[in-house]
Amino acid sequence: MPAEDAKTQAPEKSANAEAPKPATPLPRKRRRWALPLIVLVAIGILAVGIPKVLRALNTVSTDDAYVNSYVTFVAPRVAGQVARVQVEDNNRVKKGAVLVELDPEPYRVQVEIKQATVDAAQADLVVAEASVRGEVAQTRSGRFKLVHAIEDVDNQIATIRARVATWEESKATLVLAQAEFDRTERLVATKVVSSEQYDQKREALDVAKAQVRQSLENIHQARVALGLPAEPAPGASLADVPANLDQNTSSVREALADLLQSAAKLGLVPPSYDLMPKEVIADFYKRDPGGDINRIYAAVIQNAPDLKRAQASLLQAQRDLDQAKLDLRYCTIVAEIDGVVTRRNVNPGNNVQVGQSLMAIRSLKDIWVDANFKETQLRNLRIGQRVDLKLDMYGGKRTFEGRISGFTNGTGSTLSLLPAQNATGNFVKVVQRLPVRIELTNYDPDKAPLFVGLSVTPSVDLQTAPTGPHAGKFLQAEAEADSAAGDKPATP
Repeated sequence: MPAEDAKTQAPEKSANAEAPKPATPLPRKRRRWALPLIVLVAIGILAVGIPKVLRALNTVSTDDAYVNSYVTFVAPRVAGQVARVQVEDNNRVKKGAVLVELDPEPYRVQVEIKQATVDAAQADLVVAEASVRGEVAQTRSGRFKLVHAIEDVDNQIATIRARVATWEESKATLVLAQAEFDRTERLVATKVVSSEQYDQKREALDVAKAQVRQSLENIHQARVALGLPAEPAPGASLADVPANLDQNTSSVREALADLLQSAAKLGLVPPSYDLMPKEVIADFYKRDPGGDINRIYAAVIQNAPDLKRAQASLLQAQRDLDQAKLDLRYCTIVAEIDGVVTRRNVNPGNNVQVGQSLMAIRSLKDIWVDANFKETQLRNLRIGQRVDLKLDMYGGKRTFEGRISGFTNGTGSTLSLLPAQNATGNFVKVVQRLPVRIELTNYDPDKAPLFVGLSVTPSVDLQTAPTGPHAGKFLQAEAEADSAAGDKPATP
């Protein structure tokens, strides 16, 4: 029985082993958390993915960008030997900080020499002014002499006419004396008059004849003194004189020549040398609207050639002194901008020349980003658009803000030394890149400095409206004209 039972049970066990076991249902608690977990995962994926997708659709970015800034090369303005170098590479300096000092002694000597030249020029100016005033006094004396010469000629002409009148009077006296003598001579024969009376009348006649001759000789003398012939031309009177005789006599012309000679030293030249003496004097008074002689001579002194030359010499000496002082000041070489020293290649004892590069200063404040966008990305880019800047230096943990400030008017290939197209005119179309300048906003180098050449990943926000100068344009406005050309605003 037991053996049979064993045989009968064995098939049952094998049958039970081959039959599939029914699935064990999940616990009710696990089923309760599975669905919410799936929903949360899906929401998380959507929350992270959708912003990235939207950002990709609403931004333009490139990885071909770098930080750039201005570089100021430090060079001496005067030649000399380096006495001290005050900075090292990577030192941060402020504008006006002393970088290099040259030996100032040679330039101090030049300053003293130029100062002595200025002192001598000042003394020469005093001498020139005194000399000019002396020449003015001589000119005034010459003017008085000319006027006196004219008056003297007029006086001599009047004397001639007076002597002619005296001569006419003496001739009348002679006629009377002759008539009385003739009458007395007839009466003396009849003993009506005495011999004594006869002698008196004869004496009176002789005196009258002598007075006539004397008056005539006086007229001749006056005429000859004026350069006239003793006897006038036939049909002319002894009192007749040529017109403008007081302007053409030798004494007047001599006085005029002396006046012109002294006036020429003062730069006074008549408009014509054919002018009469009176016209020369009248032209001199025309130099002042009111004819004020004091103002005329004050202007003459101020514009005298000798004084002008002395003033010019003093001005030149003063400018030479200023240049010497400037060269002395240039012995101290200072920083022209705020920045960081780099590429120092000067040491004490070096002899440097004008324009020789001593070091360079890179600005920490005038920083921008040059981003080379593909030409296919430029369609929606405009000046003033907001840009997010990420740098590998900060591991993407810090984002800088910026804005597009301009587009380079040419791709990198066209600005290269050897353009892409060859001499045959063939051109292979390759996607070009255009440099776009991005200026930083709210940049503080003390908190998060940027260094030139660092790689940048800029992302241009296409959704935000452009702001700032020239917003929404491809080109900036024309540069403003300087003050010499006026204050006309630039045309956009």
